[in-house]
Amino acid sequence: MPGEHRVERTAEAWQALTEWLAVHASLSFASLLPPVPEKDITNADAALRQRLGFGLPPELAALWRLCGGVEHQLIEADEEGEVGSGAFLPGGVILPPAQALGLRLPASGGGDGWGGAQVVPWLTRDEAGPEHGLYASKRGVGEWSIVDEPAGGPAYPSVAAYLETVHRTLAAGPPDLMGSDVPGLVWDCLVWDDPGNPGLDEAGELWRRIH
Repeated sequence: MPGEHRVERTAEAWQALTEWLAVHASLSFASLLPPVPEKDITNADAALRQRLGFGLPPELAALWRLCGGVEHQLIEADEEGEVGSGAFLPGGVILPPAQALGLRLPASGGGDGWGGAQVVPWLTRDEAGPEHGLYASKRGVGEWSIVDEPAGGPAYPSVAAYLETVHRTLAAGPPDLMGSDVPGLVWDCLVWDDPGNPGLDEAGELWRRIH
């Protein structure tokens, strides 16, 4: 069935990506957290269905069964705290279920500020207070924002397609396949940055593009 195939593709893409990290970016690989307990996934699905009328996108549930998010590793050389070892995806860090649902479910008694969009946030670069990032839905992966349009149209047809594109960018290129941010390595971490408008300061002096 199509849904089962996409779940299998997600697992295969995640395996390929994490195998790449294990070889080339060991500290990013070390940041991976264990899989989410099945009861937490079941509870998240039930909460979405009860409050918003739709369940977890199967591919997101499949990913959480492989990885429960990340925990940044200590980088002693990074005195400025510029590099998060777990931010190895161009969309940022993987949100665990509790944080993802905390963003998506409306406050008690309040309306749905997302306009009823059947999406769940799963990636963000705003770790201190997430305001935008990427969502997962049955229609694919796209951008979400709590300050502008809640959820735009999908940019990738699936979570699997997004992860496959990340791995293809790392393994073969071109480096700008996913946008102006290109992959590079610093302190055994995979970090995406824009060479034309770099966001790294001191770490940028040591950051080296993969392609």
